[in-house]
Amino acid sequence: QVQLVESGGGLVQVGGSLRLSCAASGRTFSNYVISWFRRAPGKEREFVAVIDGSAGSTYYAGSVKGRFTISRDNAKNTVYLQMNSLKPEDTAVYYCAGNAYGLVTTTPKEYNYWGQGTQVTVSS
Repeated sequence: QVQLVESGGGLVQVGGSLRLSCAASGRTFSNYVISWFRRAPGKEREFVAVIDGSAGSTYYAGSVKGRFTISRDNAKNTVYLQMNSLKPEDTAVYYCAGNAYGLVTTTPKEYNYWGQGTQVTVSS
């Protein structure tokens, strides 16, 4: 079992950058596929990015590709989401999620561990 805790959210101006962190407790962190999802006010949860356990494979939503980068440091049990060139439409609560099945997927129901979320607000 793993517990996930997000941090790094905040208020930033359009065009700015933030780096989110997802810290995991528990052993065998490298076995977990980790994704970032987000939920904007009045909208459904949306996939953002995913990374496999070895960091050899990543995939991004089209809306963030080229602006966001997902990475992980298994020695620190942490996954990062570097967000550059932020836009007002990136405003949302960002969640990290994990599954231990090795399934690299964009589907929320395939993830059985979730963090509490961190707010990102991009002001214009």
